[in-house]
Amino acid sequence: MIKNSDITPPIAKKIPHQLEKHGDVRVDNYFWMKDREHPEVIDYLNAENAYCDSEMAHTKDFQSDLFEEMKARIKEDDSSVPYKYNGYWYITKFEKGKDYPIYTRKKDSLDNPEELLFDCNVMAEGESYFKLAGISISPDNKLVSYGIDTTGRRNYNIYVKDLETHVVASDRIESTTGSSSWANDNATLFYTKKDEVTLRAFQIYKHRLGDNSEDELVFEEGDDTFGAAVYKSKSRKYIIIACYSTLTNEYHILDADNPEGKFQVFQPRIRGLEYSISHYDNHFYILTNKDKATNFKLMKTPDSDTTIENWSEVIAHRNNVLLEGIDIFKDYLVISERRNGLNEIRIKRWDETEDYYLPFDNETYTAYTGTNVDFETEILRYGYNAMTTPSSVIDFNMRTKTKIVLKEQEVLDKNFDKDNYISERIWATAEDGTKIPMSVVYRKGIKKDGTNPLLQYAYGSYGSTMDPYFSTIRLSLLDRGFIYVITHIRGGEYLGRDWYEDGKLLNKKNTFSDFIACSVHLIKERYTSSQHLYAMGGSAGGLLMGAIINTAPELYNGIIAAVPFVDVITTMLDDSIPLTTGEYDEWGNPNDKLYYDYIKSYSPYDNVEAKAYPNMLITTGLHDSQVQYWEPAKWVAKLRDLKTDANKLYLKTNMDAGHGGASGRFESLKEDAEEFAFLLDLEGISE
Repeated sequence: MIKNSDITPPIAKKIPHQLEKHGDVRVDNYFWMKDREHPEVIDYLNAENAYCDSEMAHTKDFQSDLFEEMKARIKEDDSSVPYKYNGYWYITKFEKGKDYPIYTRKKDSLDNPEELLFDCNVMAEGESYFKLAGISISPDNKLVSYGIDTTGRRNYNIYVKDLETHVVASDRIESTTGSSSWANDNATLFYTKKDEVTLRAFQIYKHRLGDNSEDELVFEEGDDTFGAAVYKSKSRKYIIIACYSTLTNEYHILDADNPEGKFQVFQPRIRGLEYSISHYDNHFYILTNKDKATNFKLMKTPDSDTTIENWSEVIAHRNNVLLEGIDIFKDYLVISERRNGLNEIRIKRWDETEDYYLPFDNETYTAYTGTNVDFETEILRYGYNAMTTPSSVIDFNMRTKTKIVLKEQEVLDKNFDKDNYISERIWATAEDGTKIPMSVVYRKGIKKDGTNPLLQYAYGSYGSTMDPYFSTIRLSLLDRGFIYVITHIRGGEYLGRDWYEDGKLLNKKNTFSDFIACSVHLIKERYTSSQHLYAMGGSAGGLLMGAIINTAPELYNGIIAAVPFVDVITTMLDDSIPLTTGEYDEWGNPNDKLYYDYIKSYSPYDNVEAKAYPNMLITTGLHDSQVQYWEPAKWVAKLRDLKTDANKLYLKTNMDAGHGGASGRFESLKEDAEEFAFLLDLEGISE
């Protein structure tokens, strides 16, 4: 099947497979790679790994140096800022030389003895992948439920442990999202079950501790374009079921004191009505796009009358401000907003005696509210960082307006000085005249003469905003002369909800043309040149990478596409694949010919041509549940067959991991080091 040696890239065999829809026939020569269990598929992936390793063998020492350099900047014996919940202080910490977190708590005071909840280093022994999630403490503080995934497919088994005896109960709940919520009786757990094939979260079950009878199904989401989740309100009064799709929400509520009761619908779903709910003082507060509030508004309703006709306005819709979220306290309402792309945190007293914003003075920063689980406090915890400023965790007293910096990220590099770096925000003009913002960071002293290597990054889907952030890993590029750019293209929500709407469905191509327009601007303004311009994106950002190299390959010297979603049309026609049916509102449903034709016109795999492509490193995980491994594998095989250049083309498959890559704290740095070595090698930089 495969010809492979140290110098010859693997050539995958072709088995033509016809795919017909709307009278259109596509021939997929590599459709056979979809069989995860087939020995020839595994052989092909292993051969690609061997080829990549052979081709990059000369960089192995450099990769090792980069890994040690990245690791050395990270404080190995580190711990989180403690937060208080229900009488206990909770702490997550790491110990030197260990890959996984340790979870502990202290009762009442931080001066009291530490109780061990979980040592994930012990739990992960013997596992090639390990992830603990969904830690949930019972109301009486005596039990903890938690989820464990050992494959990377985000499919968790839930367990319950007694925190006094440290005995793990025989209860084992399989195929879940990992999270669970306790009723107030300390004996009943609500959790979300996944479909075994598609991994869609769609059923809510009730589990009674120690009860060997079958768990009770309390809710099932019948619409396969929706998912479901269950959680507890911050007020601890309600168990809440959330039903969600890209464009529509619905919630069901149950008094947490009455786990045997029936869930009541909060407001029946109306297509296009998005809303989220928070409970406080006999009312629910509702973040919603009701009445064409594109950037969302805040409403409230009595918890006894929750349907839409009872909702009243608290904060009106504004065309220039995106309302992103709220945090509720006993005396204060905290509102997270976004104006002109920048985060703002607004603090408002319930008695309306005060209403003000936290001051921020940078143009490329990220600010966000942190872990705020305590209702009674007047302290707001928030985080702040910028492209030149390590992240901080800050406690702000909303009454006295004073703040304490609880923790600043330590950069363990004696040569690091944030004043050595410059960040700026610049704007490119897209094809349709729209101004596209970019956040830029580089080392002082760089001349804009077109010779600088530059890495341009973006995501651009699902309304997910890539805020400018600090990265110790990125320093390994900046200190070797790279400029780093985050491109805030349409498809995210950087400039409000319309920014997202203009980059999805039949506007999706704006995402790609925006990125290319930014590349052209960076070259025109002599930040870089096409000989030194690199692009990177992952998942839906990998789709972006595939689209830009089909459209404008001559602009880029190299591309990194991580777990890329590139076989869009075939995946969106296969409703057995995880995520597909829930994605129709993002990409369109290709069972409709209008969307079929549009998606086909940009789907990277379908548009590979016989032409020159940039140097490329493509990564995936065999157990990826989000973007199946065969998409990048097929894409690489087709590129190998058709491309006319002699540039590098590598496929690297993590045979033990899923969408998020390696699970250990430092294992993932090895993947970063390999990617950076690929880029630096193209620039002739080897140390």
